[in-house]
Amino acid sequence: MAGLWRSYQALMTKYPWSVQIITAGSLVGVGDVISQQLIERRGLAHHNVRRTARMMSIGFFFVGPVIGTWYKVLDRLVVGGSKSAAMKKMLVDQLCFAPCFLGAFLCISGALNGLTVEENIVKLKRLWPPVQIANFYFIPLQHRLAVVQIVAVAWNSYLTWKANKL
Repeated sequence: MAGLWRSYQALMTKYPWSVQIITAGSLVGVGDVISQQLIERRGLAHHNVRRTARMMSIGFFFVGPVIGTWYKVLDRLVVGGSKSAAMKKMLVDQLCFAPCFLGAFLCISGALNGLTVEENIVKLKRLWPPVQIANFYFIPLQHRLAVVQIVAVAWNSYLTWKANKL
């Protein structure tokens, strides 16, 4: 496992943008697989590969690039690594970026899957702020997207389950 982490670190150093986007798309896909296999209990024979591919494409082409770019902008807007800077980043992120991102994400997901927005927004507001405070305080810039995406696996599982619920 340590070797895998070192390889990831080396790739992140050499190709940060590509690795962040691939990580985001992959983890959105993992969220869908978890949703189908653990929540919906479809089994491998009934796994909807197109749905997983659709969710991964949202991760690759929307989530990864948008959030990766936002974190770079946010790091320039709020400079520093103190607790105060982490709190400011979390507030700017949650008050300015998150509502716009969530709206866009839900519109894209809705267009692809027929999502309902209200339940998803309530869940997101409960989960995200504590994760973001820790993310902006403890996690270096190049790893923030990965941390958010790891936490988002649970969120993505819920989201894809709700998006595809009959």
